[in-house]
Amino acid sequence: MQRRDSIKLLGTIGLIGPIKKFLPYSLSKEKQVFDIHLFSKHLQWLDYEGMSKVAKEIGFDGLDLTVRRKGHVLPENVEKDLPKAVKAMQKHGLKVEMMTTNITNIQEPNTEKILKTASQLGIKSYRMGWLKYKDNQPIVEQIEAFKPQLKELEEMNEFYKIRGDYQNHAGTSVGAAVWDIWLLIKDLNPKWIGCQYDIRHAMVEGLHSWEVGLRLLQTHIQSLDIKDFIYLKKVDEWDVMNTPIGEGAVDFQKYFQLLHDLKIKAPISIHAEYDLGGANHGTRKLTIPAEKVIVALKQDLIRLKKMMQ
Repeated sequence: MQRRDSIKLLGTIGLIGPIKKFLPYSLSKEKQVFDIHLFSKHLQWLDYEGMSKVAKEIGFDGLDLTVRRKGHVLPENVEKDLPKAVKAMQKHGLKVEMMTTNITNIQEPNTEKILKTASQLGIKSYRMGWLKYKDNQPIVEQIEAFKPQLKELEEMNEFYKIRGDYQNHAGTSVGAAVWDIWLLIKDLNPKWIGCQYDIRHAMVEGLHSWEVGLRLLQTHIQSLDIKDFIYLKKVDEWDVMNTPIGEGAVDFQKYFQLLHDLKIKAPISIHAEYDLGGANHGTRKLTIPAEKVIVALKQDLIRLKKMMQ
């Protein structure tokens, strides 16, 4: 961004105090169990200083920083730019623990450079990229073929003392069914290869069976994604549409109760994938006023904390 544009957008931060009167919930003083991070994709219209200041003012504990193609930090520039992003986050008192990458194997040109740099800066974990199934090969054979690839990644993670988490994501890629993640990582050390469990994607693919998948993966769940959705009828087919947290089909009450019962405690990354003037897609230029994005993110955080209590 041009410096003058960044400064102009930062002026919206002053609105955070006054907009509290528009938000419907207040929070008790009960101790927070989970650290809550904001997926930095939704602040890619701001530079490192701007994203850090906004996230802190909204009330997040940290940022889940995008270190990937079209992210806040580009993989090829990680050695130069990641320290700058971390410095800005630390300046504003944010935790620097999570990042999101495209990493799936150690052969990719920037994998080792990203892991080494992130580890040196104190980042504890990263979300991995997604593995893809081929249509013309048996699924079980493909899962077995992926295992050596993840074993190599586990060894590199251990060397650099950083953990990779594989996210379950709705669709047809590896992990959409959830049980295939277990087959891939059950024999790996969860200290170095874990699962980033996404309740929205789990419920899209299994409205009622998601609980089984959560129980199956419980020993390897190391981070959590939070977002919401509804089912939507489009002419002659059903689809899903993302919504603000608490306005959709995700049964957060049951979800957090189950996390409590299973003693799963992991950092949370909030995702705002509903229409936010492009912020939901990681745009560099918004099509709605910046303050509307900030209000929406603040409301998601407040609703989530209320449901967690």
